[in-house]
Amino acid sequence: MSALAAQPDSKMARAMPVARAVGGRLLQALLTVLGISVITWALLPLAPGDPALSLLEARGVKDPTAQQVAALRDELGLDRPLLVQYVEWLGRAVRGDLSLSYKTGQPVLEELGKRLPATLFLAGTSLLIALALAVTGGLLGAAYHERWPDQLVRLLTQVGVSAPAFLLGLLALRFVVVELGIGKVLSGGQWQYVLLPALCLAVSRAADWAQLLRASLLEAMGANYTLVASARGATKLRVLWRYALPNAALPLLTAVGVGIGGLIGGSAIIEAIFTWPGIGSFVFAAISARDFPVVQGFVALIGLSYVTASLLIDLLAVALDPRLRAGGAA
Repeated sequence: MSALAAQPDSKMARAMPVARAVGGRLLQALLTVLGISVITWALLPLAPGDPALSLLEARGVKDPTAQQVAALRDELGLDRPLLVQYVEWLGRAVRGDLSLSYKTGQPVLEELGKRLPATLFLAGTSLLIALALAVTGGLLGAAYHERWPDQLVRLLTQVGVSAPAFLLGLLALRFVVVELGIGKVLSGGQWQYVLLPALCLAVSRAADWAQLLRASLLEAMGANYTLVASARGATKLRVLWRYALPNAALPLLTAVGVGIGGLIGGSAIIEAIFTWPGIGSFVFAAISARDFPVVQGFVALIGLSYVTASLLIDLLAVALDPRLRAGGAA
């Protein structure tokens, strides 16, 4: 009886560190989302100009009167205290109401939603390219440490990290599209033209991740478990793939989780260069037109993508690494 009674307690004891780790990460995610909501909302009150006047002009009202502006300010709640405005804005944002675009007069969430699939397609393709290049470069660098393949990988990753995406995009547009005739200047979002902009967006991430993975693999190659596997006759390739890579993958997963939001946010310039019909090019035009509700919605979307991706990666890391479960909210 005592053994049976102790079994549930032992299961509960093993589950408590996991619950603390998951709970800690959920709390961090919630606080981060609240912080993002404050920064996002503050863009509008701090921006120059009168939002009510901009919205009336977007609706086609020429030379709005002071009475019209005052009526719309009252309708939008812009004459209320800032704290009250924030609470009301947050309540609407939770329900999916991100106000109206000054330029089009349409709901911001609807405008962003129409362009989200194209951006996700571009960012997803870029993510796959970056992961493929990073894993290949990291494995090559670790397998041929201090030999010419490793030196080549280190050189290419240094160049890749220091090359901004917009510069690669402009060079690709000039020499690949215009000179060589590969791709189109006005892509229109077709799937067959996604490779070039996705590659320009992926290069910097791939170089950064390859450096991180190479360093993690070299550290894992010096651990006891890999030395024992080598002593038992395992080939270097098997040691790398079977033993070192699973243990070196957790730092890479964390970097990928943070990088996903960066791929979506960083797509704005690339989409504008390649006329890709996604959220980025729409927001780029909104910034020029001072369409602040669209900019607010975009910032909120990027912030939520960062938080969601980081949370999922953290939870995956807790599931894969017993040390994180044992340590609680690491």
